Amino acid sequence: MCISKRNVAYPISYEEKGRLTSRLIVVKVGTSGITTHSGTLDEEEMFRLAAQIAAAIKKGNKIVLVTSGAVAAGIAELGKPLKPNDIVFQQAAAATGQSVLMAKYRKLFREYGLKVAQILLTAEDLSNRVAYLHTCNVIEMLLKTGVIPIINENDVTSVDELLPLTEGYRVNFSDNDILSVLVANAIRADLVIILSDVDGIYTTDPQKPEAKVIKTVENITSELKTTLNGKSKWGRGGIQSKVKAAEIATTCGIPLVVANSRRENVLIDILDGKEVGTYFKQQKCMPAVKRWIAYGASVKGEIYVNEGAKKAILNGSSLLPVGVEKVVGHFNAGDVVSIVGSNNVEFAKGNPNYNSGELKLIKGLQINSVKKKLGYIRQKEVIEHKHIHLVREESDT
Repeated sequence: MCISKRNVAYPISYEEKGRLTSRLIVVKVGTSGITTHSGTLDEEEMFRLAAQIAAAIKKGNKIVLVTSGAVAAGIAELGKPLKPNDIVFQQAAAATGQSVLMAKYRKLFREYGLKVAQILLTAEDLSNRVAYLHTCNVIEMLLKTGVIPIINENDVTSVDELLPLTEGYRVNFSDNDILSVLVANAIRADLVIILSDVDGIYTTDPQKPEAKVIKTVENITSELKTTLNGKSKWGRGGIQSKVKAAEIATTCGIPLVVANSRRENVLIDILDGKEVGTYFKQQKCMPAVKRWIAYGASVKGEIYVNEGAKKAILNGSSLLPVGVEKVVGHFNAGDVVSIVGSNNVEFAKGNPNYNSGELKLIKGLQINSVKKKLGYIRQKEVIEHKHIHLVREESDT
């Protein structure tokens, strides 16, 4: 069940300040926000960040910190130059730098009487429903005990974040922008704050004199998604990844702010309701299971359906065996699969009640023939509508 969101123009309106006591906030800081121009950890900036988080917690907020910087810290520790195309070297740098990064955070937060816990995640951790729920439970317990969860991608076992984003490649964490909103979605956060090296999302290339920061985004358009595609030297998350992160967060009912990490008191000002950076307004919140299907889970296979089944699904019906034409891949019941139309375009995702082997046997059959084929009927639906997330709401022409 989604936490109720406040329909206000900014995270806190001025009239709310006196009565709003506690919120769950995910703060993401990118590599550029905690490193110097030479790529070493910037202790002064990390101290400023820790001080602001401590102040926010003192006011009754609960903070989850998603941090980048392990690779940069490791490269500095190893004394070796950056090797952008050497994935194994970057993994080794991440392994070396993660302990350095956590040691810095532990030292800084200890000055405010706060404890920290390290959580390293991969996309697979959030795609497995059981692991997903366990992760939520651990984060919740840490917050209850007054510990700040500090989350980063596990670059040693996952190379997704280290690989470049290319057309057709599945969404990766992209310098933890995507990771931060997936975590926020999982724990039902009230707000996501992405701290970067830019003041927000601009109307055009920020190098141009006419460029202005967009204060509020009501809806994310295709034009906005391609506004800017710059990337910082040490980070891996460009503006496009931040807009994608905002799209995920807002469709899950969570507002998001993109702001400059080096702006003085940036966190405090955002939480005080001041207009800082770019504020993305939340949209209607999806049910928890659909949020996980849409953004938390990785796709394990494909179910191709006929036009009649596609039309029925788009109109709010479930998928029945008779509508299935082809099954691709190996998946279990409960995994997330892609639902593809006869034009070979994915239009939905869902949780099937049958595994791939069973579906290959019952595809195209009427309900009364399923038991004869399998010897049992687990469910009459291949996928119930409540477990279907529409990717494309209109059929392609």
